[in-house]
Amino acid sequence: MQLLCRNDIDDYETWKDVFDADREAHGQAGLSLLQLWREDGEPNRVWFLFEVNDHAKAQAFLDAPQSEMHAKRAGVRDGDYHFLRTA
Repeated sequence: MQLLCRNDIDDYETWKDVFDADREAHGQAGLSLLQLWREDGEPNRVWFLFEVNDHAKAQAFLDAPQSEMHAKRAGVRDGDYHFLRTA
């Protein structure tokens, strides 16, 4: 299973610093980063793809209050995520 995420952000460098600082927390949630993109023509929109080892842990990580705090600190204005399986 994979997790595809989109964040609309205020500033890429600020967002990336917070994202990188969360690497250990991602791992504890069973998430392994596969790819990170910046949208062409929309530099303050980032997409990222995780491999998900444990759906329940990943969902708990996304729902945790600290995830919202980190998003605010990173300058995330909007975002969404989708758990996906290979068709």
